[in-house]
Amino acid sequence: MRQRTYDREFIKNAIELYKNGKPAVDVCNDLGIAHSTFYGWLKKNNVEGPGSFTGSGNIKPINEEAVRLKRELEDAKAERDILKKALAIFSRQRQ
Repeated sequence: MRQRTYDREFIKNAIELYKNGKPAVDVCNDLGIAHSTFYGWLKKNNVEGPGSFTGSGNIKPINEEAVRLKRELEDAKAERDILKKALAIFSRQRQ
């Protein structure tokens, strides 16, 4: 059986219905969501806050710096490798 995916707005709207006083069972039944899935969303929302559902391909604010630093490291390594190759080429030409 294929796992169903939900977009960020759908999840936020479901949580908002629950926060506005609608029982969790009714939210699940009305929207066709598995109860365990919905309770997982609620738990994640309580732990990580409203920014917890970033959507596919988006980075959580907590991880933005780590991603930026990884990119900088990759760039620095590429520059280093280019300089090493250039040094080797110029060293051979002088001999």
